Amino acid sequence: MSLPPGPRYLFRQLPNVVIPPAAVYALTYVAREHFHLYPPTWLLVLAYTFSWPIAFTVFVQAHDFANRRRARALGAALPREVAHKYPGSIDILQTIFAMDKTSYLWYPLFKWAEEYGNIFNFRVMFEDRMFTTEPDYVKTMLATEFPHYEKGPLLWEQLNTLLGYGVFNSDGEMWKFHRTITRPFFSRDRITHFDIFDRHAEHALSKVAARLREGVPVDWQDVVSRFTMDSATEFLFGKDVRSLDAPLPYPSTYSAPTPFSGSAEPQSHTGAGGSGIHPADRFVRAFQDALEATAIRGRFLQSWPLFEFWGDRVKQYLKAVDEFVDPIVEEALRRKAEKVAAGVADEKEGKEQVRDDETLLEHLVKFTDDHKVIKDETLNIMLAGRDTTSCTLTFAVYALAEHPHVLKRLRAEVLSVVGPSQRPTYDNVREMKYMRAFINEVLRLWPPVPVNSRCSIEAMTWKNATPGEPDIYIPPRTRCLYSVLIMHRRKDLWGPDALMFDPDRFLDERVQKYLVPNPFIFLPFNAGPRICLGQQFAYNEISFMLTRILQRFSGITLRQEAHPAAIPPPGVERSPYAVDGRERVWMRSHLTAYAKNGLWVEMEEATHE
Repeated sequence: MSLPPGPRYLFRQLPNVVIPPAAVYALTYVAREHFHLYPPTWLLVLAYTFSWPIAFTVFVQAHDFANRRRARALGAALPREVAHKYPGSIDILQTIFAMDKTSYLWYPLFKWAEEYGNIFNFRVMFEDRMFTTEPDYVKTMLATEFPHYEKGPLLWEQLNTLLGYGVFNSDGEMWKFHRTITRPFFSRDRITHFDIFDRHAEHALSKVAARLREGVPVDWQDVVSRFTMDSATEFLFGKDVRSLDAPLPYPSTYSAPTPFSGSAEPQSHTGAGGSGIHPADRFVRAFQDALEATAIRGRFLQSWPLFEFWGDRVKQYLKAVDEFVDPIVEEALRRKAEKVAAGVADEKEGKEQVRDDETLLEHLVKFTDDHKVIKDETLNIMLAGRDTTSCTLTFAVYALAEHPHVLKRLRAEVLSVVGPSQRPTYDNVREMKYMRAFINEVLRLWPPVPVNSRCSIEAMTWKNATPGEPDIYIPPRTRCLYSVLIMHRRKDLWGPDALMFDPDRFLDERVQKYLVPNPFIFLPFNAGPRICLGQQFAYNEISFMLTRILQRFSGITLRQEAHPAAIPPPGVERSPYAVDGRERVWMRSHLTAYAKNGLWVEMEEATHE
């Protein structure tokens, strides 16, 4: 049985705790035995007490000196460091946490990028944190120098309880293995995917229409979170969690008629274990709360185990997830074993061949019998397939509500290409150019993963993007953060209208002017060897749901006032970094972006003559 996070962390820190006072003891022993010097008791007490801060200071100063020296030797320079007043940049952390409640998402990073440029050292607790919004530097990490960067041990530890050794939380050979076994499954479009989308989209939109007929606004984020969860679990396991069976939440200004529909909080902010949770919601709430608890670890950096000292807070939420996933994985492995024992398994059948009706689980068991490997991989893909798609569909509907002319044009394309009621096909999706441009613009302004990171394996230099300036030195084992959210909104990369919502930028001359010369300015799906395998799957699912919405509804109205907690504070709504100068939805982020307290809307049902 493994130790709890806190004792395990302290055990690893034992050398750092023991060595400084041990050194004091050794020095006093030498002084006493060889030089007959007997320090007074008060001096010994001071020496032992201050041995830790002195040793730590010496270590930090020596480490920083070595980095500066290596940078000079290479003719390079460390990025500018964000100014701070107190040791350990405590004041910077205080600023971030304070502004987090009242200001735009990652507001300090926006400001520092303006002050320090597109790369700077966001130093926290005496450790370097390089931060960049420069496409060339991001390209270096993700593509051209890919082997020299990894997710890193810190991120792995923070995410391990939830994601294990899955493709999004592994490096090196383990990552290659997961990538290799998963890639064939996403290599082509399959009709069964649209069967899944259609079934769950119909269920979701029927519930929306029923609620709207009551005269009550709907939390669209809650709906698409359920839609994408049911679609993802059926796609992965061949069996969905049926989260759409649970009643939709009511906004706080309306009374809920049933015990299970009283919560007005979206699934991203609801407890996983209360008695008021509908049985169909257990899996969704448990997974979401585990995701939230995992994200909180990032705030405490390396010391997160001290805040979960006697128990893993993420693990306590995963019981409902395990109860659903484990029996399905065990059954799949049992069926495989029976086939092998009966001699009916075709060993010559290519593992990379994927049947049209094959689930990801069925695909994975062809490669391994390891229950944990299979489970980790499916949960990793579920996180990607559910949360990122849910985020995009949430902000897509927000954009349609805020831009009726875009809705009208997009709906006209849907009716022209697909028709008022027909199910869209893969050819339809490819044919709808404005639909693709619209989705791209949503992904540009509200990317599902606003900030990401890599860790340098060895010392690296980045060619300075500013001519005449020395190259950038990146020390070994340094966390390097990058923000596509900020990069996607840079006016020097996207033009003076970068903060304006305009899908036509992906159709007109601006494509050739900005995007074609530098494709790395647009990275909603990452890039390089770790580019999202399910990119086309996501486009298909988003396009399918948007098509069904626009076939069924002709207008969307934002109704955040129905649930006042969803109204963003003035510092968010009127932020200088807000889209169109005003955002009436409160964008937040854990591992992925979401609308805090929901996106409440009314939709006008279409009438077809």
